[in-house]
Amino acid sequence: MFSSYHGKAGWLLMALVLTLTLASCAVVEQPPEAVATPGVDGGQAEKPPLPSRITEFDTEVPMINVYVTDTGTVEKQSIEDYLTGVLAGEMRNDWPMEALKAQAILARTFTLRFMTEKESKYDGADVSTDIEEAQAYDKSGVNERIQQAIDETRGTVLVSAGASGSEFPYAWFHAHSGGKTALAKEGLDYEQDEPTYTTVADGNESEAAPEDARQWTAQFSPETVMQAANLSGGMSSIEIGEKGESGRALTLIINGESVKAPTLRIAIGSTEMRSTLLDEVKLEDGTVTMSGKGYGHGVGMSQWGAYGMAESGSSAEDIVTHYFKDVSIVKMW
Repeated sequence: MFSSYHGKAGWLLMALVLTLTLASCAVVEQPPEAVATPGVDGGQAEKPPLPSRITEFDTEVPMINVYVTDTGTVEKQSIEDYLTGVLAGEMRNDWPMEALKAQAILARTFTLRFMTEKESKYDGADVSTDIEEAQAYDKSGVNERIQQAIDETRGTVLVSAGASGSEFPYAWFHAHSGGKTALAKEGLDYEQDEPTYTTVADGNESEAAPEDARQWTAQFSPETVMQAANLSGGMSSIEIGEKGESGRALTLIINGESVKAPTLRIAIGSTEMRSTLLDEVKLEDGTVTMSGKGYGHGVGMSQWGAYGMAESGSSAEDIVTHYFKDVSIVKMW
C-alpha cells in the first residue's frame, strides 16, 4: 500500500499505495505449507499457506503471472524477479542496504497477501505493475544493490497471527511519519477491527529527509475543500476535530459537520494534503490553509525512518519489527 515517494517518480506516488495497500500502500497506501520455522524472536512461527493459485515453481521459488502495464501483456516471472522491479519502484536504489532489504520484505509480504485475498483486474494475471492496483514498479531502476537486497531476503516475509492461524499482514508503509506512526483506523480510516500488528511507534526519520516531507503547508479554495468533503454550499468555518493516538486528525469540522480526515486527504489530493498529522487548519481571506508534518498515511513502516534506522546500524529485521508489533519474520522458500 501504500504512498509516498516512489523512486524514479520523484517520490510523489506514495499516499496510495498504500492506501492501497493501502489498501497502499501500496497505498498505497498499499504486497503468501504449514510447518514451523524460526521466528525473529528465536521462537517458532507457522508459515501461512501459499496462495492457492501458485502451482508452478522454479527451484522452489513461486512463478506468478504479472500484467505489465508498459507492454500490455501478461508475463510469467518468478516472484523474486518481479520484486526487483517493485523494490526499484518503491525505494531509491542508492538508499542504505538494510532499508532496501526492509522494503523488500514488505514488498514480498504485500504480494502474497494480495494474491491470497484479491483477484487482479487484468485477465490472466495474479498481480500487475499498475500502482492503482498493487505496488509501484520500475524495472529500469534495478541495479546491483536492488538485486542484492532481493537476493539477501529471498523468500522472507512478515507473518502475524490471524483468526484461523498464521497469515500475511497488510505490509503498509509511507514516506515520512512526521515523528509518530499511526494505527490503521487513524491513518487509513480502516473499517475493520484494528490489526494486531499495527502500532504507534517513533518514526526515527533521517535528517536527510527533504523539508517538504518533514513539514508542509498547502492552500486550497473553499470550493475545492467543500467538493472534496462532498458538502454543498459555501464554507463558513473549518477546524481540526477529533484526534487519534498518534495525534493525527480523525475528523475535520466543516460548517459544523464532521468529515473524515483520511477520506478528505485522498479526495483533495494526497500529494498536497500530505498527511493528517495537522498542526493547523484555518479559513482566512477566502483561502483554506493547512499545515502539518509527514508525508503519507503514517501506518506501518516509514521509509525515511527505515533510512534513518539503517544509517544508525539497524538491520532490516530490526527495522520492520520496530514498525510492526507481534510479527515474526519467516522464510517461505
